[in-house]
Amino acid sequence: MKMLETDQGSRYLGEFAIGTNKDINRFTGNILFDEKIGGSFHMALGAGYPETGSKNKSAIHWDLICDLRSDSEMLADGQLFYKNGEFIFKK
Repeated sequence: MKMLETDQGSRYLGEFAIGTNKDINRFTGNILFDEKIGGSFHMALGAGYPETGSKNKSAIHWDLICDLRSDSEMLADGQLFYKNGEFIFKK
């Protein structure tokens, strides 16, 4: 993919987030809304925002979104913490 060859920072993660806004329940085609949909995961390759502590610099900021509201799991250090668009809290 040519975009990933843009510059040295284009192959690095610039940001990632889990969408938590349940009031947005369908994809709109507007990335600024869609990346916040409750039950989604979003990451961007390339430039990050310095205001958030990112040091990655690139001419690109390529947003990618995944709908995790069904048939999905996220694990950290082998522990399930997110399933089907919901955080898992263990007591």
